[in-house]
Amino acid sequence: MKTLVASILSLAVAAVLGSAALAQEATPANGAGPAHHEEGATPHYPLKEPKEEEWTFAGPFGHYDKAQLQRGLKVYTEVCSACHSMNLVPFRMLDELGYNEAQVKAFAANYEVQDGPNAAGEMFTRKAVPSDHFPAPFANAEAAAASNNGAAPPDFSLIAKAREVERGFPQFVFDIFTQYQENGPDYIHALLTGYEEPPAGFQVPQGGHYNPYFHAAAVLAMPKPLSDGQVTYDDGAPQTVDQYSKDVSSFLMWAAEPHLEERKRTGFMVMVFLAIFTVLIYLTKRSVYANKEH
Repeated sequence: MKTLVASILSLAVAAVLGSAALAQEATPANGAGPAHHEEGATPHYPLKEPKEEEWTFAGPFGHYDKAQLQRGLKVYTEVCSACHSMNLVPFRMLDELGYNEAQVKAFAANYEVQDGPNAAGEMFTRKAVPSDHFPAPFANAEAAAASNNGAAPPDFSLIAKAREVERGFPQFVFDIFTQYQENGPDYIHALLTGYEEPPAGFQVPQGGHYNPYFHAAAVLAMPKPLSDGQVTYDDGAPQTVDQYSKDVSSFLMWAAEPHLEERKRTGFMVMVFLAIFTVLIYLTKRSVYANKEH
């Protein structure tokens, strides 16, 4: 029986190692383009895989950098909010970024929201309060599409969890052990920094912009949104496209999963409990069966 189990385990390990070797040969390095597409074949998107960035919230003990989240909020409000809504995020949650109650109220008051009906049965606008959500820049999806070359910009509330690039086999198996869950922020950062000139012979449709990191095609309707020096930082952080992209990606990850730190702390305590419980069960078994004949 032991020999059979050992043989099965050996075959499984050999299969995984073989698959990993084949995937390494067939898959280009992070950030590289596809090695080859047969003529007439449908290309696999994205054409370039997002590079794995370093994030403070990665790993089992990951945490959010509040200074980075505040910078990301600044990038969103000054650049992204002109087109992208964040309908599921209330202003009151900004206290988790390190702002006090007065600062949250002052930030919310910069926006106007629709309310009503009033006593006359009419809708009206008022200054936002912390219980309100970030208002959308357009009245509806049709108006958003009409203002953006026919493509309505997606809502940013859950974009960091919704725009994950699948890594395929066997990489997703390794991700289980490395606890890699930063597909979304890696993708957003790669997309924002990935605008480039199209290769020779590639025709970009009118109103389109070439970006090999886009998950659905090689061209998207959104023009390059960021440029160096576009947003002024007060904490001395670099005012570059790369830094803007990292900051807003972190902010969007927080918006999509604000309880990430609490979840990881709970998960760690659960794993410690299970480890201790396993040891106690083993010691109990040894104590119970110590004097019994086998």
